[in-house]
Amino acid sequence: MQKMKRVEIAIAVGLIAAILVCFTGFAKTSEEISQDVLRLHILANSDSAEDQALKLAVRDRLLADVPELFAEAKDRDSAAAAAQERLDEIRAIVTDEIARQGYDYTCDAQIVDMYFNTREYDDFAMPAGNYRALRVTIGAAEGKNWWCVMFPPLCLPSAAEAPTVEESFSAQEAELMQAPEPQYEVKFKTLEVWEKVKDTVRGWFDGE
Repeated sequence: MQKMKRVEIAIAVGLIAAILVCFTGFAKTSEEISQDVLRLHILANSDSAEDQALKLAVRDRLLADVPELFAEAKDRDSAAAAAQERLDEIRAIVTDEIARQGYDYTCDAQIVDMYFNTREYDDFAMPAGNYRALRVTIGAAEGKNWWCVMFPPLCLPSAAEAPTVEESFSAQEAELMQAPEPQYEVKFKTLEVWEKVKDTVRGWFDGE
């Protein structure tokens, strides 16, 4: 009986160890993805239909005018640096579009490091984690947000020749981003909880 107990414990420990190793690899690949991309994050003034439509108009204008900023970028950091240097130009584009749509809201644009939940976009998913982002706020910035991946330029207008996930990421990263939902659903949820805990702890230390 005792021998059976030891075998059962050994099997249980082995299974837990295998799960941890598997998740550790998943988390590592997810973190590598977050180090490879610059995201675009747009916050609407409010959730009214008019403000949400304005947000999408600003989105369309940015996607048409801003990608040229990253033409020479070789990685996430150089793309963020290029955007940082031209934040005034980006703000001017947003301000112009807001006025064209008949509003007088203020706006801002910043390069920030911020937490994102797991997000799905067309045929790929971005795992939860802390990402560098071009963050654009409209007015009070109290409405629903819109996001995409600016570098690599995966959210270029459909008319443009945007690179594929396979062309922009390693094979391991692309597999994770494009895996069928049931295959990684639990891992994505577990990662989201883990990243939220890390983000909370990070906030404690940053607030000191």
